[in-house]
Amino acid sequence: MFRVLSWKARRLLSIAIVLSVAGCATAPEDRGASAVSRFSSERGGPAVGVPTQDEDARAKLIGPLLERHLSADDAVTIALVRSPQLRIEYARLGLASADVVQAGRMSNPTLSASIMFPDRAGESNQVGFGLATRFLDLLLIPARSRIAEQEFTRAQMLAGNAVLDLARDVESAYYALVGAQHIATMRQTVAKAANAAATLAQRYHDAGNLPDLQLSLEKSAAAQASLAALSARAEVADARARLATLMGMPASETGWDVETRLPLPSAVEVPEADLQQQATDRRLELQARRLEVATLRDGLGLTQSTRWFGGLEVGVHTERETDRSRITGPSLSWELPLFNQNQDGVLRAQSALERAEAELLQSEIATGNDVARSYARLQNDREAITLYQQQLLPMHERIVQHTQEKLDFMLVGVFELIRARQDQYDAWQAYLEAVRDYWLHRVDLQRAMGVALAAQPAGETVAPQVPQAPASDEDPHRHHHGMGHSMAAPASDDPAPAGVHHH
Repeated sequence: MFRVLSWKARRLLSIAIVLSVAGCATAPEDRGASAVSRFSSERGGPAVGVPTQDEDARAKLIGPLLERHLSADDAVTIALVRSPQLRIEYARLGLASADVVQAGRMSNPTLSASIMFPDRAGESNQVGFGLATRFLDLLLIPARSRIAEQEFTRAQMLAGNAVLDLARDVESAYYALVGAQHIATMRQTVAKAANAAATLAQRYHDAGNLPDLQLSLEKSAAAQASLAALSARAEVADARARLATLMGMPASETGWDVETRLPLPSAVEVPEADLQQQATDRRLELQARRLEVATLRDGLGLTQSTRWFGGLEVGVHTERETDRSRITGPSLSWELPLFNQNQDGVLRAQSALERAEAELLQSEIATGNDVARSYARLQNDREAITLYQQQLLPMHERIVQHTQEKLDFMLVGVFELIRARQDQYDAWQAYLEAVRDYWLHRVDLQRAMGVALAAQPAGETVAPQVPQAPASDEDPHRHHHGMGHSMAAPASDDPAPAGVHHH
């Protein structure tokens, strides 16, 4: 057909082909993964690359980490290598990059053909061909491409935010696991002490030196302590499973463990006003919402300006007449906007913009309040830890020591010392929970800000105190005040609470 077209028709067709080729666009080679990595690392998060499904490559990356007790950073690294979540975000980037490619392309032209049969013998059939395309597609390629690029950038921001959220989720699960292990250790110690006390109480009861009520109380306390230990052990299993899921570790892989100590808070914290400003300026979720508003505003303007010309097509048409002569010329097809001027499209665009603006305002308000709440909780945790260190734990230690001294002089009974020691265990558990909560709330603050807080230098760490359990080999025929030093508290010249270690 191209040979029989006149030179004018060939020229018009060539222009259409050139415009079509010029409209082609290609997706970024890495689907925007480099931009995602930049967004994350600029906010103190991990640098990420294109996820790999090569098991050997992944094993090489995380193998050395699994040979030691995992730190919080190690757990995040493993999650970025093995967690399917990162591959999900990468696939979403691929969908967004496909929209960029589509926006930069013209719609395919429409080829039409017709044949008309004459009603007189001896005359040739009338044959016609036409090639047409939507005129607005040619004009709107730059505008559509700009909007698609904005949407792609927004998708990269959201992917970067997802990387930061994954890191925060892993850190929370990590601190929850370490804290759960601490509490389980304390609860197991308390259970052993309570059961030893119950055994001792039974021997005293058998010797006639303990009433039934006291024996029942001791056995009840032992059963409660055992139940608490079981519950704490279940919490460890739950916390470990959650962390394993976030790291992409199947249940069959059990050869990994976490650190046994939690770091204590540093003495330096950033003022709340600075945190609020960082959240406003740098949180990726807010930046993505602001870009969404700008993109929808552009889209609304584009919809309003093109509402009258949606059905406009231009092209070229050629016909061979019955006398075998050929006529060629441009063609124009216009859908007359008599009944539908794309009012629904304009309304959708306006509503989408209004919704995005409201969601942006809602996110800004929520972000400010989240930062304020998380910061207040963090400060409360710091004050609570200080109270435990400086007042409550030393006080319980003195109570145990004084009770031990009175026991040595047979001024109190052994069960008073057991009660004092169990109260000390409970205080230690509450202290460990306060340290755990500090780190969990610190992660919450970083999540609210969208920016990582400055790393704390390595310093003091805290681990569960493992006190002595009461001896059960005491002669029940002796007066139950005389238990010697079987419950003596460990002495310490360090002003810090026992279980706090300096590094």
